[in-house]
Amino acid sequence: MIRVEKLYKRFGRQEVLRGVSLEVATGEIMAIIGRSGSGKTVLLKHLLGLLHPDAGRIVVDGTDITHLRGTALEPVRRRYGVVFQGGALFDSMSVFENVAFPLREKTRLSSAEIRERVEEKLARVGLSEMGHKNPAEISGGMRKRVGIARALVTDPEIVFFDEPTTGLDPILVNTMHHLIRELHQKSRFTAVIVSHEIPEIFTVADRIAVLHDGVIVETGPSQAIQESANPLVQHFIRGEVEMTEKKP
Repeated sequence: MIRVEKLYKRFGRQEVLRGVSLEVATGEIMAIIGRSGSGKTVLLKHLLGLLHPDAGRIVVDGTDITHLRGTALEPVRRRYGVVFQGGALFDSMSVFENVAFPLREKTRLSSAEIRERVEEKLARVGLSEMGHKNPAEISGGMRKRVGIARALVTDPEIVFFDEPTTGLDPILVNTMHHLIRELHQKSRFTAVIVSHEIPEIFTVADRIAVLHDGVIVETGPSQAIQESANPLVQHFIRGEVEMTEKKP
């Protein structure tokens, strides 16, 4: 579904992506992990078409999006759903209206059709009775669920999760991962999750890509990554200083 080929990106003198190559199969959950500053967010922005590489290309289901701009990107973006790190909910809108927003903006569905679809998605994330509330009236974990419902309301083929469990306690992290897995089993979308949750992410993803200093150093099934002999991978998984700090 997604193929990244030798992607390079530099900001001034800082080289952030240094030849990233990655393939995401149709219907799988791919997690991209790595320390802060490794390039995860920059890579995600390229996949979304928000940034454009200095070299390399990105192909989404056969369409090369590398040089597409503006309205030319819309056919691809219509197939996307995005769960933002902070939820990115509109405080002035109710939970219902937040979830309905993409449908009102991008479709010609009737009010009745929009209500039916929004209520279905809210039910799927366990928020059937919360549609009338404002984001400020619900918990952080619930706001994350609203963000997921909004991302899924257009029935996207590809869903991007940007650190979806940031700020949640360990129990809610596991609950959120279980929800993502459950929703995936029902809808079979292709998912890309940018995450720092170790080891919890291994229970969610089908495959893991480890990004280190702008390069994918290893990709494989969750179990294989946990058992990897690559010292960079093991240092990161164990939280050891060699992976997270450069020696002088």
